[in-house]
Amino acid sequence: MSRKIDLKIVLPVLMAFFVMSFVDLVGIGVDRVTKDMDLSATIAQLIPSAAFLWFLVLSVPVGILQARLGKKNMLNIGMGVTALGLLVPFFFYTFGMVLVGFALLGVGNTIVQVSANPLMVDVVPEDRASSFLSFSQFIKAIGSMLGAPLAGMFAARFGDWKLIFLVFGVVSVLSILWLGSVKVEETRYEGPRPTFVSAFKLLGNNFILLMVLSIFLVVGVDVGFNSNSGQFLMKQFGIEQTAAESGRSVYFLGRMLGTFAGAIMLTMISPRKFFMWTSVLGILCLTAIIIVKSTLMAWGLVFLIGLAVANIWPLVFSITVTKYPTRNNEISGLVMMAISGGAVVPLLVGWISDISTIALGMSLLIACMIYLFAVSVYCLKK
Repeated sequence: MSRKIDLKIVLPVLMAFFVMSFVDLVGIGVDRVTKDMDLSATIAQLIPSAAFLWFLVLSVPVGILQARLGKKNMLNIGMGVTALGLLVPFFFYTFGMVLVGFALLGVGNTIVQVSANPLMVDVVPEDRASSFLSFSQFIKAIGSMLGAPLAGMFAARFGDWKLIFLVFGVVSVLSILWLGSVKVEETRYEGPRPTFVSAFKLLGNNFILLMVLSIFLVVGVDVGFNSNSGQFLMKQFGIEQTAAESGRSVYFLGRMLGTFAGAIMLTMISPRKFFMWTSVLGILCLTAIIIVKSTLMAWGLVFLIGLAVANIWPLVFSITVTKYPTRNNEISGLVMMAISGGAVVPLLVGWISDISTIALGMSLLIACMIYLFAVSVYCLKK
């Protein structure tokens, strides 16, 4: 008999996905801190690197610790570290403390990402898990979209964009109290748990290696575009800063709608074909935005890039797990570690931008998408 949905339990877990979106403040942080402290592009890209490096280091250890402490407890710990990471740069605004804050934000986000998805599966009926996981990504996308306009509003009305850190920090604390107030019945997994050894052994499988590198690069494209789009729109098209920063909201709107469109289209087209065509769309749109001169076309392309990137992460993950269902624990660990691509690719984009132009720096994202297209063709043949 299917369980009923208890909104008293489901809603505070959904709220954790809103908190999960706060790591996307790396983009607005790059633009605002660059302006406030006159940073080079390479140094500014240390901000997303400080946040996303922790996925490489902590994903598997957090999963192992979660088996002992429970998902709800780990999720609250993650949101607590997130709150601390947000409050540090608000109260201590130096570049060093900004990096400390975003590092804590990355640690917290790693924990939240590892804990929130399986806890959501625990609190809803089994036959509704997929739909609620999709809806949770919608909630996350709302948080991602709000960052840039809220920072712009706080800057215009109160003269301090950093109020976004305080507001999101308070939201994180309230989310901890809300989740802590409900009793959650968690499922306990009794099978073998992923370890560093069992996970890394899988990289000897060529297919899994290609797919994990795909996750590394698609997260790199996502964070790289998010963290560089403001500077790109300002320098390439002469768009004013606050308007250029809102390009992130257009990008995240594309991503949000892309997940809905993908859910519908995947009922009519195979995941492997969809992976190929969405990679093609990404290559075309990223190439076009570097070439075009029209500001209006640039806004449209920002939206389409979000649309193209939206489904690649879940497509790669589902294709890999479907092919090796008995190794999903190890694959999940490797996939979470591969999110560290968000630390490496943006830094390379910033470095190339410093030694040449930001347009050439953004071209690295096209190279990443070409790799993803090549892997999608390989998947089709296999």
